[in-house]
Amino acid sequence: MTGQPASESEGALARTLGVRELAASIITITIGGGVFLLPAAAAEGLGAAAWLAYVVCALVFVLIVICFAEAGSRIQTSGGPYAYVGAAFGPFWGYLSGVLGLIFATLAHAAVAAGFTQAANALVPGVGTGMTRTVVLLVVFVFFTAINLRGVKQGARMVEIGTVAKLVPLVLFGIVGLFAVQGANIAWPGMPSGAALARTSMMMMFAFFGVETALLPSGEVRDPARTVPRAIFITIGGITLLYLAVQQSAQGILGPELANFKDAPLAAAAERGFGRSAGLLLMAGAAISMLMHTPGMLLAMPRSVYAMARDGYFPAILARVNPKTQVPSNAILAYSAVVTVLAVTGTFTSLLILANIGALLMYVLVCLSVIPLRSKNVRLAGEPFRVPGGTIVPWLAAAALVALLSTITFAEFRAMGIALAVAVALYFVRRGRAATAS
Repeated sequence: MTGQPASESEGALARTLGVRELAASIITITIGGGVFLLPAAAAEGLGAAAWLAYVVCALVFVLIVICFAEAGSRIQTSGGPYAYVGAAFGPFWGYLSGVLGLIFATLAHAAVAAGFTQAANALVPGVGTGMTRTVVLLVVFVFFTAINLRGVKQGARMVEIGTVAKLVPLVLFGIVGLFAVQGANIAWPGMPSGAALARTSMMMMFAFFGVETALLPSGEVRDPARTVPRAIFITIGGITLLYLAVQQSAQGILGPELANFKDAPLAAAAERGFGRSAGLLLMAGAAISMLMHTPGMLLAMPRSVYAMARDGYFPAILARVNPKTQVPSNAILAYSAVVTVLAVTGTFTSLLILANIGALLMYVLVCLSVIPLRSKNVRLAGEPFRVPGGTIVPWLAAAALVALLSTITFAEFRAMGIALAVAVALYFVRRGRAATAS
């Protein structure tokens, strides 16, 4: 396994993705179902100052995406963080960043699936609790797994439907909801404590994650030195404005009560501001959006499982491809089973925190990778995008991420520590077998 996972076939990929296509991909992946639930958590942590957490997240994410922009403009192979970190620090760290990405995506998928049952429960009381909740999750995963096992085209078609389902209700609420805001509900309550702001911002980062997944097809991006940074900056700006509008609309309509509507905060705000029909529409939109997150993840993430099995880190059976459908059937089934168990046994908030740990650790590695990539002068044919200020931004981004990670409790980090220990053991076992075989 090399630090930069290139292959002869990489050069055969068609470079057809421009700014518009890459920006659309980032928006589709980044704006997930979690944003329908997070406004309640933000309000619980900071009250009317909740918007400040989004600003903090946006500022931190600007530092992160600037680092992604330079790394992406220097590395031509597909793989995103796996390729960037591997080229900078070597195969072990590349592997570890890939594992962190897979852990994050799996937990995030399970978190959104658990969030779907919360939204469904608000729509139909009782459907998201007890044994009924388990049955609902099993039906959802069996259905979408079956579709993805039939072939990649069927899975991609479901992703397109999900994109429209998640964006339309959010944009409508973010714009129309501002007209129902009560000024007293968003009056500045005073500066929150640093601990409360950091903890709430750490949770809100979940709403911004996704850029690294959208950059996986770097080998298929046209003029990446210009396309990657432009697409990232455009989309992060737009996403931040949308989130601020959604949060302020909900906070302005419900005020302190927003924190009490954890199952469907936006639907509750829509109902209060515009009537029962509007609430039902938002509630249905939230449920559909979170439901349609599953086919997108089932389309993308089993391929990572397949790739790591192909490289010898997971059992070889997971690298088998169905000769009829030409999809990694075993990887899809294994990934689906793991996510189902996590969604059934966890809650949105608990899974979200664990997912955030994996993502933040991975982002630290990517930000720091810019430093050796630049010193080694790793570059494409053209001039790469360069982070302004030399190495200040990568170090500043890493420091900000570590500050957010400092809000994690030992109990919350313990599960992630065990998973990473297992991953490290698998790496060295695999390397030992390779050395023996040679």
